[in-house]
Amino acid sequence: MPAFAGFDSYGYPGDETMDWFKANTNLVWCGYYLAPSSSHNNPSWMGKQAALAAAGWGIAPVYVGQQVIPPGSMNPTTATGQTDGAQAAGYMASEGFPAGSYVYLDLENGPPLTPAQQDYVIAWSAAVLSGGYKPGVYCSHLLADAVAALQTGCRIWTFRISATPPPMANPYPELDPGAVFAGATIWQHVQNCSIPVSAASLKVDLNSASLADPGAPDVAG
Repeated sequence: MPAFAGFDSYGYPGDETMDWFKANTNLVWCGYYLAPSSSHNNPSWMGKQAALAAAGWGIAPVYVGQQVIPPGSMNPTTATGQTDGAQAAGYMASEGFPAGSYVYLDLENGPPLTPAQQDYVIAWSAAVLSGGYKPGVYCSHLLADAVAALQTGCRIWTFRISATPPPMANPYPELDPGAVFAGATIWQHVQNCSIPVSAASLKVDLNSASLADPGAPDVAG
């Protein structure tokens, strides 16, 4: 099964850096943080969707909502799930993502998946669907089974990080996400990795996906 290297970064790296990545690396997609949200206040990715898509980037939209560990807001409930899911869908529309695109809810914790967090994920997913988009979830590989069971058709972006990651070099790893969780769309395998950008460097998380555009709508047929 083919796999596609990608990255995510808390803040937008800048147009020149994105152009350099496109011309000089095998990175083909990027995370795209929808903000401000309850737990992510850097809106620097916003407004970049059209230009990134035109440049050929695949995009995985990310919404950092209520958490059960700090930092960020820690109030996962059905009500906050409904509010945050509606906000995520609204951002998807205003940023120009096609209807049916996937947006990934960011869950930073490991086990357990608490009842309140389950209620939050279910309500968030329902609100995203009502807004014309589809839910995905970024979560620990130790939670992937439980999260996937909450919403049929949810795309899973799982993280399993090596305690001693190998040195990273271009071309970046193209790993099968299914090796971590069967049916996963994305595997985040390295966090806080400094990678060269022309004469400088940038700290990013490295990922591998089963799709070149992990946020794209499902293909009919």
